[in-house]
Amino acid sequence: MIDYSNRQKALAYILAGIAGYVDAMGFRHLGGVFVSFMSGNTTRLGVDIALHDWSKAGQVAGIIALFVVGAALGAWVGKDGRRDRRAAILWTEAALLAVAALSDNFSLAIVGNVAMALAMGVENAVFQRNGAPGIGLTYVTGALVKVGHRIAVALEGGDKWGWVASLLLWASLCLGAILGASVYGMVGLAGLWAACAVIVVLAILAG
Repeated sequence: MIDYSNRQKALAYILAGIAGYVDAMGFRHLGGVFVSFMSGNTTRLGVDIALHDWSKAGQVAGIIALFVVGAALGAWVGKDGRRDRRAAILWTEAALLAVAALSDNFSLAIVGNVAMALAMGVENAVFQRNGAPGIGLTYVTGALVKVGHRIAVALEGGDKWGWVASLLLWASLCLGAILGASVYGMVGLAGLWAACAVIVVLAILAG
């Protein structure tokens, strides 16, 4: 995140928090399947296939496919060159989160599952540059690797605090997950309205 301004870093922390929040809700709602963490889902898919649990494997594979479709949608909506590309991506994410929240009122679980996975895929396009996704917002393995590498640099006399930004990105997702899991226990997917509201505010500010 070295090449990003402080304002962009703050946006990344907020969006990572939203990703953790939504992912935790999806995890509880789907009984152990993620809607944003595809590395975890890939391992889960492999285990389910090995155990011949075809029903669960099919569910996980479906979520992975939806995430990829969401990523493609986000890249298309926010294609490079559009002046309002970031706002367009955020409005798309907000709409999908609203659909997921509404699904809870009508007992349409499958709609909520689809919308959450699509929304998380879309979010990763917010920082895309020249077709590349930029900051990973819904996954933080890379951020933790950077923490370790930059600590090594610091120990060798380099930038003493270069690891902090990546650690904060991880912490933001973790905090969001804590909040999401807690809120889901109280109100279910209706808690997604809070995430939707935050994204709407960000979209307005980005417009």
